Amino acid sequence: MSLEQPLAKASDQPSDASLVERTRRGDQAAFDILVRRHYRTAYIVALALLSDVMNAEDVCQDAFVKALERLDTCRMPERFASWLLQIVRNRAHNFRDYQRLRSGPPLEVTTAASPGGADQDAERSELRGRLEAALGELTAVQRQVVLLHDLDGWKHREIAQRLELSEGMSRQHLFAARKRLREHLGVTALEEYFHE
Repeated sequence: MSLEQPLAKASDQPSDASLVERTRRGDQAAFDILVRRHYRTAYIVALALLSDVMNAEDVCQDAFVKALERLDTCRMPERFASWLLQIVRNRAHNFRDYQRLRSGPPLEVTTAASPGGADQDAERSELRGRLEAALGELTAVQRQVVLLHDLDGWKHREIAQRLELSEGMSRQHLFAARKRLREHLGVTALEEYFHE
């Protein structure tokens, strides 16, 4: 073997940017290469956030489907990996929020012990249903910010770090989320639920 002809290098592989462009033109094989290239990292990120192998696999696969659907929104194809991992993180956070909501105590358990009687229980149940519907109208980021800040008591600095945005954007998302919730619920109901 001659020194002038080295073995194939990683640089001989197509770049992420070229694979993204080929995929945009309809080349499914190019996207398959992107999946094989980045699946392990995407899976590790999902697993780190969810701590469950099956859920991490589901979120990871869902993230790749979303990435393919939204590939035209990837403004910097050379940074496809970073863009993809943001989708993975968002899908994992959404999944975790969904699981947390589902794993909460059943409404019957919560209302059975309330000291205010049946009328207050019915009112709280109706308010909870309206709140869940209103939260469903928010964007995923707005929903995460308002839940972390108003229900869990997180500071904007902590939210910004977790969601990888600036503190200013965290404040803007909270403002927009509260405004939309007030439009759907009214000020009194919102303050009662969030204890503002």
